[in-house]
Amino acid sequence: MAIRKVALLTAGGFAPCLSSAVGGLIERYTELAPDVEIIAYKHGYQGLLSGDSITVTPEIRAKAGLLHSYGGSPIGNSRVKLTNVKDLIKRGLVNEGDDPLKVAADRLTADGVDVLHTIGGDDTNTTAADLAKYLAQNDYQLTVVGLPKTIDNDVVPIKQSLGAWTAAEQGSRFAQNIVGEHNSGARMLIVHEVMGRNCGWLTAATAADYRKWLDTRQWLPEIGLSKQAWDVHAVYVPEADFDLRAESARLKNIMDTVGNVTIFLSEGAGVDTIVRELEAAGTPPARDPFGHVRLDDINPGAWFAKQFAEKLGAEKVMVQKSGYFSRSAPANPEDLRLIKSMTDLAVDSAMRGSSGVIGHDEERGNILRPIEFQRIAGGKPFDLSTPWFTEMLADIGQGAPVPARATAR
Repeated sequence: MAIRKVALLTAGGFAPCLSSAVGGLIERYTELAPDVEIIAYKHGYQGLLSGDSITVTPEIRAKAGLLHSYGGSPIGNSRVKLTNVKDLIKRGLVNEGDDPLKVAADRLTADGVDVLHTIGGDDTNTTAADLAKYLAQNDYQLTVVGLPKTIDNDVVPIKQSLGAWTAAEQGSRFAQNIVGEHNSGARMLIVHEVMGRNCGWLTAATAADYRKWLDTRQWLPEIGLSKQAWDVHAVYVPEADFDLRAESARLKNIMDTVGNVTIFLSEGAGVDTIVRELEAAGTPPARDPFGHVRLDDINPGAWFAKQFAEKLGAEKVMVQKSGYFSRSAPANPEDLRLIKSMTDLAVDSAMRGSSGVIGHDEERGNILRPIEFQRIAGGKPFDLSTPWFTEMLADIGQGAPVPARATAR
């Protein structure tokens, strides 16, 4: 396929891969097709609709490697759903009566774009799927190749999303300081809230990484420097139900014995219960353009802390969130290797005219390939039977998880 012009965009929430993925795509095109023009739409689909873009100059190409050492996204993100017409009109991104998919398709045509690379999570890539379908049905000659970005690691059927490994490592690093607060007061309850709306993978992986760090340390319990006090005492994820009364009794015993309790909590755990309480009180939570509850508004960590504090007899309570610290970090070496393999294949696929989302396809033998857009979906649950997770729970005395949508009873 003869390619003259390529466009890139990053969208959705940040993850520790966006900057590197942009850099990797630019580097790969420069290696294989240095004459191909590259532009980047600013702030994702928002820039596509408004025609706001950056031209990738020879100077940018020469220094694209710098992007691998930074977090965030140099070209900016936004949460825009091309099929949410009402929201787009409200935000002034399209006019009344416009079809946003046509506006986007016409912009790509006007800009002379042959290939569009979308870098984002399930919302970004399902939006890319909507656009790719519209383009195909209306005879627009354009290839769309996505890259899977999400710290939740919950894109179906992709084995590992870009940035998730780094986010877990960074959440662990965050906890290494926060858990040190356990002696800032007597009978301290610490709730470490980790991002993860529907999937507990990141919370579980963050706790596991943190506990690996604990194993590298030396301890002096005689003066109060105790591994048990620094440990994780509970891990709650959206996929697992738990008995609030039984857990409160278990954790109170730890509080009485150790003097403090630390909980790692997925922000999506218990959300259904909290939402029902808010709706019953006549104060339904706000939602984003994709219909997701705005988790910052309902504050799950504070809600859980309130449920446990009295039952544990906590004298001091601390709720800390590692999400923004983790998601804007530069990619670690493990993610950098994954990013390179995916950006290289993304460019190779684009040059063959093969659309799809690049990833290790769990339904096709974990082969790295461009996965068909219609097969991409969000909300892949964390597998509660994962050995390292069940072993961790057994080690902290939490017991085997009970599969269910998490509801605090």
